[in-house]
Amino acid sequence: MQSLWMIAASLLFACMGVCVKLGSALFSAGEMVFARGLVGVLMMVLLARLQGVRLATPLWRLQLARGLSGSFALICYFVAIGLLPLATAVTLSYTSPIFVALLLAAFFGEPLRLRALLAVGAGFVGIVLLLRPTLQADQWFGALVGLGAGLVSSLAYVSVRELGRAGEPEVRTVFWFSALTAVLGLPWTLGGGLATSLDLHAVAILLGIGLFGGCAQLAMTRAYRLGKTLVSASLAYTTVVFASLFGLLLWDETLPASALAAIALIVASGLMTSLATRSSATAPRRGN
Repeated sequence: MQSLWMIAASLLFACMGVCVKLGSALFSAGEMVFARGLVGVLMMVLLARLQGVRLATPLWRLQLARGLSGSFALICYFVAIGLLPLATAVTLSYTSPIFVALLLAAFFGEPLRLRALLAVGAGFVGIVLLLRPTLQADQWFGALVGLGAGLVSSLAYVSVRELGRAGEPEVRTVFWFSALTAVLGLPWTLGGGLATSLDLHAVAILLGIGLFGGCAQLAMTRAYRLGKTLVSASLAYTTVVFASLFGLLLWDETLPASALAAIALIVASGLMTSLATRSSATAPRRGN
């Protein structure tokens, strides 16, 4: 049953990606990020009241670092989804475990063993294979932004690890992430004329981004809390599978064999990196 929570979270994250891709024709990435953050704030306030958790935090520096890095990663992720095939954008954002391993070695002095080095190397080979033969000239910006989402997400995951070690409740961490996300998306929302362009279809897309993303976070949190960490981290990659299926069904996005092989290599690298660093780091949790 615990494994089903992570599969549900992956499906919900993929559904959020579908809403973002639909919304990219109507809204800027900043406006969609604002909707994601606002709905997340409302959900976490309700959950905090039900659980009796205070939202004020004594660890505001860590929360600020986690919130800002997670928010910028989310903006990059949403931009990439609008410019790339859904499966490609999702895969690039899931390169974060590779960068987490490098960050832990560079800044926390945690050893990068041979197995981890091989996994990281395989991941970068997969990235090169995914980018070079399959992308059109006008897709390179989206690819670099998507890769940036994976890089910046690694900073958020390291902050989440430190917050967890300090005993910070997850509801509080998600609340502050959502709040900072809404604040960062607010300038785009105020300057983009969002209120004048809303109709039922547009509102449904924005609510979908927020609700799917918020529910995915809750399902993911439950999976990590009740299940085995490595199993949950492994099953998180089913988001790539769901995104591929949605891209095929909704937009007829077909990827060449070389791209599919590269995606498989990146996913395998992420899994191997998580396994290789399991003794020194808590498995990262998706911040989207």
